[in-house]
Amino acid sequence: MDELASNVRRNDASSTSKPVLRLLTCGSVDDGKSTLIGRLLFDSGGVPEDTLAAAKKLSETFGTTEGDLDYALLLDGLQAERAQGITIDVAYRYFSSPKRKFIIADTPGHVQYTRNMVTGASNCDLALLLVDARNGISDQTRRHACIVNLMGIRDVVLAVNKMDLVEFDEARFREIEAAFQEISAKLGIASVTSIPVSALLGENLTRRSSSMPWYQGKTILQHMEDVDANVAISGAGFRMPVQWVCRPNQEFRGYAGSIVSGEVRTGDAVVALPSAQTSQISDIVTYDGSCDSAHVGDAVTLSLTTDIDISRGDVICTAKDRPQVANQFSAHIVWMQQQPLLGGRTYVLQLGVQRALAHVSRIKHKLNLETLDATPTHKLEANDVGVCNISTNKPLVIDPYLDSRHMGGFMLIDRATNETACAGMIEHALYRGQNIHLQSIDVSRDQRSEIKGHKSCCLWFTGLSGSGKSTVANALERRLHENGFHTYILDGDNVRHGLNQDLGFTDADRVENIRRVSEVSKLMVDAGLITIVSFISPFRAERRSARERFGDGEFIEVFVDTPLEICEARDAKGLYAKARAGKIPNFTGISSPYEAPDAPDIHLAGGEKTPDELADLIIKELTNRNVIFAD
Repeated sequence: MDELASNVRRNDASSTSKPVLRLLTCGSVDDGKSTLIGRLLFDSGGVPEDTLAAAKKLSETFGTTEGDLDYALLLDGLQAERAQGITIDVAYRYFSSPKRKFIIADTPGHVQYTRNMVTGASNCDLALLLVDARNGISDQTRRHACIVNLMGIRDVVLAVNKMDLVEFDEARFREIEAAFQEISAKLGIASVTSIPVSALLGENLTRRSSSMPWYQGKTILQHMEDVDANVAISGAGFRMPVQWVCRPNQEFRGYAGSIVSGEVRTGDAVVALPSAQTSQISDIVTYDGSCDSAHVGDAVTLSLTTDIDISRGDVICTAKDRPQVANQFSAHIVWMQQQPLLGGRTYVLQLGVQRALAHVSRIKHKLNLETLDATPTHKLEANDVGVCNISTNKPLVIDPYLDSRHMGGFMLIDRATNETACAGMIEHALYRGQNIHLQSIDVSRDQRSEIKGHKSCCLWFTGLSGSGKSTVANALERRLHENGFHTYILDGDNVRHGLNQDLGFTDADRVENIRRVSEVSKLMVDAGLITIVSFISPFRAERRSARERFGDGEFIEVFVDTPLEICEARDAKGLYAKARAGKIPNFTGISSPYEAPDAPDIHLAGGEKTPDELADLIIKELTNRNVIFAD
């Protein structure tokens, strides 16, 4: 051990001009990823002396090598990782060889930490996919291979590890190699190199193995040194998302950002998207001053020959090679939340500096990890890989992920928890999103409302079944109609006989039920009507999504707050009795939750006043809001 330790040295500071390769280690738990990288760093002299000394001490407590240096501890930095002998977080390590510098992302193998593996893969050029020679291909091997391919990594090394535990058997190596070749062919992975290794013993890492003379290929390090360094996705033309509008004085206006693909020169014709306004580059300003050209990776401020309206999140690109502008697109996603994905629920979509509200309008299929076939489904569970259609509330500037990671990779963020719900890779824009344009209408909503003698709005009644929503809504419409106001009721039961007759009562169907009704009620408000919506609508997230479809003051949430025992005592339709008997699954208030509004616009104490008295309270509020006008 001391003889090996004498080889340890810090990286050569003069290596800054060497090309950089970013690589990922992945595979199932206990396949030896951390050990392989730790041994690779150690044998190549990439471990600082203080790190080595700390790893030696930790090996005595947490090591699995009977007192010898446990190479995995050179990477497993969290106490929980050391105690369990697993990788949880992504560990990054840096070292160099005479030919190249390396940035290594060691990612976890446990299925519950798949989100961390996706994070590690997002910027890598090469993947080291490990397989335990004893166990062969696993579901996690297939999952990681699929994610590696989706994330645009074109070169994969299949490292068949722990060959010492199968007596360096060539037949076993060839069996695993052939099995993975079938997987890679089905997934469409561009290049696969299979290498038999023993990470613990250092066989075929930095030196060729004397125990496996039947293998005549490169070692892991040789392959890392020789693989094409320019494998990163770069199929798109010039793209620069605007991060900041620079206006230091009245004489200068510039647009700052980092170039994510292509190059730009002074005098180039450019277009700002999504507005599609055109101009020319008059100046390119960097930290060191003005220059004639800039390339991918450069942080610059662009000045244009004409003043056009550009804001943060817009994209400046080559006029003759434009990305797509769409509010609907198809994407591969890796679902990360423990809660399943429900189509129709609204999330925050983050694509670089672009941000929008989005929902999954259709789940097409998910990947069957055993067969790698597409399986039709209506929901995605945690760690599922699927293909979905995404709709956003405004146009986004996008490229297919295979052309540009920066312009095609996005996240969906849960609005309630701020948790990353999924990582997505755009496949293509849905052409209906590009070929259908909003038609300008001469008569406005305000004009339609004015001729009716009142303002339009949406009164959204929510509450338990039996709370009195429909009764109060009916009384309210009758009173409004008697006074000459134009109204329409959308009742939950009535709508399910027509527009939503294809929907059931699962969480996913409830979400879609509310989405459709909110779109219809928005159209009715635009027509100038006082629209009364009476739905249980049990989820806060869906009621909030409905509100966001309307302008300020157009959506009025009415909470009919009737205690469950009163609702159940009424039970005019016998639904509670059936639900208690287990005959109605997913019944709100019994077997499915109701999330009461935190701050409704109108709070009605159901059961304490008559429907007409409650309707009077709403009319008073509508008068105070100047929706209707008192005689």
